[in-house]
Amino acid sequence: MTIRKICELLEARVITGEDKLDNEMDTAFSSDMMSDVLAYVTGRTVLLTGTVNEHVIRTAEMVDVECVVFVRAKLPSQEVIDRAVEDGIVLLSTPHTLYVTSGILYSNGLPGIGRRKYQDASD
Repeated sequence: MTIRKICELLEARVITGEDKLDNEMDTAFSSDMMSDVLAYVTGRTVLLTGTVNEHVIRTAEMVDVECVVFVRAKLPSQEVIDRAVEDGIVLLSTPHTLYVTSGILYSNGLPGIGRRKYQDASD
């Protein structure tokens, strides 16, 4: 699913990365805990979170996340925006809650990270 389609489905505001809206995402991951993002996220994953700080951008950069969606209409500080631009990360803001945002994307065909990934991490 393209970031553009994600933006449309979520009624999201584009904060950064207008030039990357046609990039494809394979999965989505919802978390406010960046330690979980580090443990489970790989590949072309869109990160859905209610956490709006620079740690989110640093974490996204470490696991090659290209797109972060902030839920509940949250907007990051200019410092966070500047870091995302520097790292080439698309930032979106949706008015929906984390639960609803996840459901919208899942029901429109964007899968979450599979159970196998979680099972491997707990072994």
